[in-house]
Amino acid sequence: MAEGTKEEDGGQGLFALLPWDRFSNWLHCVCVVTFDLEIGQTLELVYPGHVRLTEQEKTNICYLAFPDSNSGCMGDTQFHVRIRQSPGRQGLTPDHRVYNSSCPVHLQADPSHFHGYVYFRQIKDKTIPRGYFQKSVVLLSRLPFISLFHKVAHRVANEFFDRGETSIEASCHDVDQWPVPLPGEQVSLPLLGEIIQTQIPCKSSSLMSPGSPSKCVVQAPSPTVLPSVHEINLFRNFCPVLSHVHLLWELVLTAEPIIVMAPSPTVCSEMVYSLVSMIVPLLYCADYRPFFTIHDSEFKEYTANTHAPPSVILGVTNPFFAKTLQNWPHIIRLGETPNLGTENLKRKILSYFLNKFFFSATPQKHKLKKASNLKMLDSKPGVYTYYKSFLQKDKNIIKKLMKGTQTKRPCEVQNAILKRHLLELTQSFMIPLERYMASLMPLQKNISPYKAAPIPKPFNPDDFIATLETSGPQLTTGIKGDWVGLYRKFFRSCNFSAWYNARYREVSQKLQTLQLQALSDADLKLWVQGKKEVEVVDMVLQIRHKIEQSQSEELPLSGVTKQQLQTRLDDIIFTLPEDLRSVLKNC
Repeated sequence: MAEGTKEEDGGQGLFALLPWDRFSNWLHCVCVVTFDLEIGQTLELVYPGHVRLTEQEKTNICYLAFPDSNSGCMGDTQFHVRIRQSPGRQGLTPDHRVYNSSCPVHLQADPSHFHGYVYFRQIKDKTIPRGYFQKSVVLLSRLPFISLFHKVAHRVANEFFDRGETSIEASCHDVDQWPVPLPGEQVSLPLLGEIIQTQIPCKSSSLMSPGSPSKCVVQAPSPTVLPSVHEINLFRNFCPVLSHVHLLWELVLTAEPIIVMAPSPTVCSEMVYSLVSMIVPLLYCADYRPFFTIHDSEFKEYTANTHAPPSVILGVTNPFFAKTLQNWPHIIRLGETPNLGTENLKRKILSYFLNKFFFSATPQKHKLKKASNLKMLDSKPGVYTYYKSFLQKDKNIIKKLMKGTQTKRPCEVQNAILKRHLLELTQSFMIPLERYMASLMPLQKNISPYKAAPIPKPFNPDDFIATLETSGPQLTTGIKGDWVGLYRKFFRSCNFSAWYNARYREVSQKLQTLQLQALSDADLKLWVQGKKEVEVVDMVLQIRHKIEQSQSEELPLSGVTKQQLQTRLDDIIFTLPEDLRSVLKNC
């Protein structure tokens, strides 16, 4: 395939795009995994051909590309995996970093993991010695665009199964024509004769409305409009355990270790992704594996200590895990979810689940029993946990959803109701923290142009807890319980650490920006009067360092402020002797 070389564009010093530059903004590569009778799963194709995968990455892709043998997935199966990249390889592209700076935090390109979007086909074939055709197409990407790439994987895989390898090449060349993913942009994405229109979310996008991709310029052929690049139906996935949704929200919020046991990778991967999505707009910072097998390179890392497992959510289908991980503190056991076709069938299935799990007499939370008394292989669907919730469940929202099912409310509406409830619950929990964090920022009047930028005050958990009585989430949610206990548990989680570090960095950058703005407005000609040359030279070096620092740390400085800083720099350099000016200009 074409490698190409960098060529200057019009003598302006700008480099033209290399082949596959645009492709790599969306996908890392496309893999085809097949079953070899002698060696099992094997990597048949990686495209584009210049992409290099480590042996560990290849092995993980091969095993994750096929459902476990016990799953019995006949026909076509789609699911989502997450693969840790090997150390030492390049992470994000420059366009990824630009995208990350203005996209919602939970949709950022991942520098340390690949998201894999798998389309697996298993059909009977008498011409093959084993009697079955078994092959997967896997799209690897840094982006958690699960809805978009499931759509793309479906199109690419079906074309590949019909037409062979040339269709993979054609689809990759189509992706290489896609525009750079910019938050807030509505995009038209050509793919194998179709056009997919959708919108890339940005930080200011409404979390409840997926945008209006239909406003894009209509092209021929008629486009397929995708309402969201990343969302899945939370209500459908949580339906079997809906009465436990508040407990699950607490577990995810505090990054507790969770096992999702399901009969197929489709069911477990969608549930794991739904769990991670419960606390949006807060970023879930622990590890999660939508589909995990005993062959995964991190298998020992995650299963060695069953009495104190790491903070991770694992989706599994192999019954082996039922015995190996039976001592994990939180297990979600799911039954088979039928393929939902028509709207009437959806309603019947939802009614079945709700009648089975919620309309029976006083549904109880399942308690995890001792291993000697519990055969996980035979256990019924439900949530098994030692965890005691800090908060009472919101019975009103559960009743509202159950009533909606009885009155045949559309599944999409049910999903919107549940999504809004979880969003408001998370926001009610985080707003007091955001408010307290803002109070740690020094007053702007204390920022001096001639001194280093001040630093935020330290976070004091007890001081924060003291604010809850008058501004806590109990005032906005109406949910009663031990909010203080939940916050203290949250403080011990990686979710809090990551949130706090990000906010501290944002506040620090804001203070640096304000200090530079104050410096750009200062009268340095007046300041230099009476100053020794060494003091003036030190100020010159400091200003230069701050200008360089603002660029490297991507501080939000306006062009006007940068120009004013340069003017102030020239002003004080001009006050120095000519020989010293010459030295400073050349250094």
